[in-house]
Amino acid sequence: MTATVEERPARRYAVLAGFLAIVAVAALLGAVGVQGTSDTYRQLEQPGWAPPSWLFGPVWTVLYVAIAVSGWLVWRKVGWSRELVPYWIQLILNAIWTPLFFGSGLRGPALIEIVLLWFSIAWTVQVFRRIRPIAAGLLLPYWAWTTFATALNAAIWYLNR
Repeated sequence: MTATVEERPARRYAVLAGFLAIVAVAALLGAVGVQGTSDTYRQLEQPGWAPPSWLFGPVWTVLYVAIAVSGWLVWRKVGWSRELVPYWIQLILNAIWTPLFFGSGLRGPALIEIVLLWFSIAWTVQVFRRIRPIAAGLLLPYWAWTTFATALNAAIWYLNR
């Protein structure tokens, strides 16, 4: 399948656009119906090391582009194969966290969910590293940010219980 993908640049870049769109949809699904996340975040008791709410948008924008490109790079090697399963799982878990944490105010379940997300990113990195190391590398900042977000979720849950 790789040869077919490589021979057709129009298809290759259409699929990249598709990956970008799917990741954007996951980001939007996470935020749909969850109004006032910045206000809610500011109202929560937070640890002293919590970042300002304005920082999350720019960070997630860069991370989402890296997530999309990572998936696309692996797709270019393996096509629509089972190697992308962990990628889709982490993307779904990513979309679920915001409605849990902000929309429902379920900080404890959101903490459990983000731990599952963390492990699914680890799984994705492991699978992608065997196929396309650069694709795994593109996920490392996402994994690091999710590590930080997990600690922040835990601290906020503890301080606001």
